[in-house]
Amino acid sequence: MSSSGEERGVVVAEPEPPRGNRSRFAFACAILASMTSIILGYDIGVMSGAAIFIKDDLKLSDVQLEILMGILNIYSIIGSGAAGRTSDWIGRRYTIVLAGAFFFCGALLMGFATNYPFIMVGRFVAGIGVGYAMMIAPVYTAEVAPASSRGFLSSFPEIFINIGILLGYVSNYFFSKLPEHLGWRFMLGIGAIPSVFLTIGVLAMPESPRWLVLQGRIGDAFKVLDKTSNTKEEAISRLNDIKHAAGIPDDMTDDVVVVPKKKTAGKGVWKDLLVRPTPAVRHILIACFGIHLAQQASGIDAVVLYSPTIFSKAGLRSKNDQLLATVAVGVVKTLFIVVGTCVVDRFGRRALLLTSMGGMFISLTALGTSLTVINRNPGQTIKWAIGLRLSVTTVMSFVATFSIGAGPVTWVYCSEIFPVRLRAQGASLGVMLNRLMSGIIGMTFLSLSKGLTIGGAFLLFAGVAAAAWIFFFTFLPETRGVALEEIESLFGSYSANKKNNVTSKGKEVVDEL
Repeated sequence: MSSSGEERGVVVAEPEPPRGNRSRFAFACAILASMTSIILGYDIGVMSGAAIFIKDDLKLSDVQLEILMGILNIYSIIGSGAAGRTSDWIGRRYTIVLAGAFFFCGALLMGFATNYPFIMVGRFVAGIGVGYAMMIAPVYTAEVAPASSRGFLSSFPEIFINIGILLGYVSNYFFSKLPEHLGWRFMLGIGAIPSVFLTIGVLAMPESPRWLVLQGRIGDAFKVLDKTSNTKEEAISRLNDIKHAAGIPDDMTDDVVVVPKKKTAGKGVWKDLLVRPTPAVRHILIACFGIHLAQQASGIDAVVLYSPTIFSKAGLRSKNDQLLATVAVGVVKTLFIVVGTCVVDRFGRRALLLTSMGGMFISLTALGTSLTVINRNPGQTIKWAIGLRLSVTTVMSFVATFSIGAGPVTWVYCSEIFPVRLRAQGASLGVMLNRLMSGIIGMTFLSLSKGLTIGGAFLLFAGVAAAAWIFFFTFLPETRGVALEEIESLFGSYSANKKNNVTSKGKEVVDEL
């Protein structure tokens, strides 16, 4: 570390290829960390089609089916709650390995299930893995990525979740050709295979530099930062920012230093988060909880989990047609998540969130209206046909507008806004709320559809989307291009239009890069 200042001039004089190599290394780290999200997405998506056959094979009631569909997300709260402390204890990298182990065991248990309690045990184990994965993948990526590409790279977990969901839908379609009692078991059990490759791939990943600093391993942290920053000067600057945020004096430059015990063990974090938060931390918590609540309460998991049911209510009677339409939903969702990821660092978090939630409101209103028309005019062919086409179109537009903003930006935003010492636990709280709301939607949608009608349920989701748009506009400041250690200063005024030197500095960094 002591020679880094002497080497600085040599590094700046290097040609462009080393910069590209560093960018590719950060890209590779984000890819590997996000691999766990493919398995997560597969577990979510495959149940959409498998449920049709599980219900018939195991003779389940609608209530049992609802619980089976949504309970994964309730179980994941356990994993989300433990992930923050676990990742502070064993590191971000090995927490990803732990998530993969839970996925592997859960998939095997579900694949070999012979009855309802057996498959619920498998859902429990897989749910814990979901909780770990949803918290750790975006946090790791945000901590490795440089500010200039943090939004793009931090969106990778959401991209891979959608790829996993799409693979789950495709698996439903192809394995549906098998006998009923085998098809759904292959759909669920085959999810164990990617977990093995995930564990092997993670061994090639470096540890998070911010976690290394919190352990006092300054030399190791600098090696990672040097590989993932655009220049060595940027690596030095990022290291100094992390040390300052972690409370390590600037004059401590040895490769290994002693960090105050409170910093390494996570003691006092919950007090600083929930008992006596600063105005900025309180604002960050409100922003994190609000964005996670809005993402799930606007009904995305109702569509992801119950697409075949929705298309059935819209008039598609054949199971084959329902599964094909569901695959189309997965394709649209995945394509638009890629679009959102590519533009998040160009247009910023706020613009995408507001555009996304506005589009979701319009789509949900149209979907609810079209399903209501179909429900109230079962014998009128013309109105029914118009309603069917509109329902299918608005389902596609809903997942498209969700995927361009609310899908990826939620994870990007909440993984970057917390101060470094509070980030793991703060992010885990957001994931816990996210999974709780997802579980509630998944476990109540069929009952809600019966109580309000399926059209009324989606009109209710439209009202949530409208309220979320107002919340985003009012409470969420822009974080694009701002260094992680400086984002905290954007919060505290409860105004999304707060202007300060940090924002200007962040924009200058983006312009220079």
